[in-house]
Amino acid sequence: MQSNYYSISEYPTGTPSPDVFVLNQQELPALQDGEVRIRNHWLSVDPYMRGRMSGVKTYIDPFALDAPLEGAAVGEIIESRDDRFKVGDRVTHMDGWRDVAQLSADTVTALPDLDVPEQAYLGVLGMPGMTAWTGLNAIAHMQEGDNVLVSAASGAVGSLAVQLAKAKGGTVVGLAGSQKKRDWLESQGIVAVDYRDKDAATLSDDLAKACPGGFDVYYENVGGVCLEAALNNLNVGARIAVCGMISRYNDEGPAPGPANLAMILIRRASMQGFIVFEHWDNYPAFLAEVGPQVAAGDIDYQETVREGLEATPEAFLDLFKGANSGKMLVRLS
Repeated sequence: MQSNYYSISEYPTGTPSPDVFVLNQQELPALQDGEVRIRNHWLSVDPYMRGRMSGVKTYIDPFALDAPLEGAAVGEIIESRDDRFKVGDRVTHMDGWRDVAQLSADTVTALPDLDVPEQAYLGVLGMPGMTAWTGLNAIAHMQEGDNVLVSAASGAVGSLAVQLAKAKGGTVVGLAGSQKKRDWLESQGIVAVDYRDKDAATLSDDLAKACPGGFDVYYENVGGVCLEAALNNLNVGARIAVCGMISRYNDEGPAPGPANLAMILIRRASMQGFIVFEHWDNYPAFLAEVGPQVAAGDIDYQETVREGLEATPEAFLDLFKGANSGKMLVRLS
């Protein structure tokens, strides 16, 4: 059987060009004991992948040139030589950016038994959802009545973060760059603020008007002027959970830090970055809390879907244009 997969031909500088991505084909070897073969149904593209395209090890190894790219995927077992899995089982794994994956069964996870669409395990019940839950609970230690600010608030992570925060009862403000995204936030009872083309001073004033009581928690996805404006609106003892800084992922040189970093001292705030994979032991607790809410329709999650393996590079690059509402997914036929 053949597998079609994407690789990168070079490590890009700045925003990657589409021609960096190369579609390849390979003949899969015979299945060995302990291996499974999976036909992927859904592929995930996520901003953190940009860091792996820089050729530098950060908290995860970089992608190898001319080798299959990797990312979360959901698919169906089509051949198995492991007693834990049978043909027809639906599973999730990290061998995305391809249509057929062959890998050790040790790296494959059966989908939980919840009445939700299978692609939900790449978004609201997958890594993005777990990231939202972890940042609020394990890092920012959100409490009842906390006022919470979330940047990139209609994205895959932020859209769940604002809903979980809203359930705690405080004022929740979401930063979003399009009217459509802000309309969705407001439909969820979230105060929506536009951050596009604003300097830090203007955005800071807008945040003060949106939540005069200041913020106890800031969930950081973006960096740049969003972070600077947020720092001006912190309450004493505020907690900042940093899961990403997408505004800087394609920078070609060092970016200046916030001019008002002293606000962390003045407000006696704490700021902590985190990698969700280091908290994965908490996934069962996350799933037990959020899974039933998703199945019952109590969590409103959005998906932006691109069709076909060939659409994967474009779907990835669209993340940096803000072209997605909720989770960006690629559906394979």
